Amino acid sequence: MNSPLRRRQFLGLSAAAAVTAALAACGGPSTSGGSAPQAAADVDFTGVKPAASFDFWSNHPGQSEDAEKKLIAAFQAKHPDIKVNLVTGGKDYEEIAQKFQAAQAAKSDLPALVVLSDVWWFRYYMNKSIIPLDGLLKQLDFQLDDFQKTLVDDYGYDSKQWAMPYARSTPLFYYNKDRFAAAGLPDRAPKTWAEFAEWAPKLKAVSKAQYSFMYPALAGYAGWTLQNNLWGEGGGWSKEWDFTTDSDANVKALQFVQDSVYKDNWAGVSSKDSAVDFAAGIASATLASTGSLLTVLKNAKFNVGVGFMPGGSVSTSPVCPTGGAGLGIPAGVPKEQQLAAATFLKFVTEPENTALFSAATGYMPTRKSADMSAVLAKTPQIKIAMDQLTVTHKQDNARVFLPGADQEMAKTAAAILTQKADVKSSLTDLKGKLEGIYTKDVKPKLGK
Repeated sequence: MNSPLRRRQFLGLSAAAAVTAALAACGGPSTSGGSAPQAAADVDFTGVKPAASFDFWSNHPGQSEDAEKKLIAAFQAKHPDIKVNLVTGGKDYEEIAQKFQAAQAAKSDLPALVVLSDVWWFRYYMNKSIIPLDGLLKQLDFQLDDFQKTLVDDYGYDSKQWAMPYARSTPLFYYNKDRFAAAGLPDRAPKTWAEFAEWAPKLKAVSKAQYSFMYPALAGYAGWTLQNNLWGEGGGWSKEWDFTTDSDANVKALQFVQDSVYKDNWAGVSSKDSAVDFAAGIASATLASTGSLLTVLKNAKFNVGVGFMPGGSVSTSPVCPTGGAGLGIPAGVPKEQQLAAATFLKFVTEPENTALFSAATGYMPTRKSADMSAVLAKTPQIKIAMDQLTVTHKQDNARVFLPGADQEMAKTAAAILTQKADVKSSLTDLKGKLEGIYTKDVKPKLGK
């Protein structure tokens, strides 16, 4: 018979193995290759006419292929002279990034519009592989004031706009309303992690579940969601380009996280997908992307509650990071294709179309004026995610601007949460690695 300790150790080893396998498959684009065929400077589109067709590369985030096809059909009905060729660029953000890098190196078969995740787009800025969109946004009269500011700001650097928000998400706190009620807890997310630590033993007492809480799978999620814990204690992976990884605030935050797994024994770490684990009843609460909401609601056999991300002892808001992907326009393709792609980009980000995409996937509407009434009538939980969007925090430079940093954060989190590594020394080692990436791969290219 497995004891709780052995069960926890087994899951920890599974999670660590999953991190290793996932990171091995996610080498990602290089930042040391040659320059793109066209410099990423302002492009003059005066007198340019849109091309008759262009390629749109997508990994169909949130199983959105059908929604993308509907948007393309609607666009072509409105713009019959522009054909959009939807191309599956990969099964995830990493694959589409690698394929895009290969196309850039070969200087052939480039798309005119491509999905760029939050942790990949900046290296394309550094490699001059994408063009700034400012001129196109002005020429095509994008209503920027109506976009969610935080989502747009995520793609801004050097006083220019390098992509526009598309499949955007935030993490949410998911909880089992039935178990919360049985434990006599309020029907809401905890305001702070300290409050949830008080609730956790009550949840374990009334539940047959192994865990009161399940941390998300570390590969691809650790660097993202742990910003919540760090910010709540006044810390963060970095402050601009100052790497604060091993600060006292960060050590305090991640010591709490480690203690919840080992010392206090109320939390576990998902080896693959915490949303799936939660829906299966393995844990009474978890953190997962808003993009998982529709799937959780469909699969859970209990009443699902969602709430804002918990705060910490220093800050209770804003402690929620944005995430997901945007759309960028590559350099090295004809201006006519770039203009056609920008015309489609404007269309898919119009209020009614971002509402359609949100309804189909669970991602955030990128426009303030998007009419979400029909969506909310069917899935009222989305309102919580929309409300939280107004108090989100732009991600730390260290997570989204350093090539490969997300992988290093995941490795460090795996050591702390699945191998009980010393928190302080692990974060100190991570700081050195992040500083090395910055010095070698980023700093030399900034301002060029």
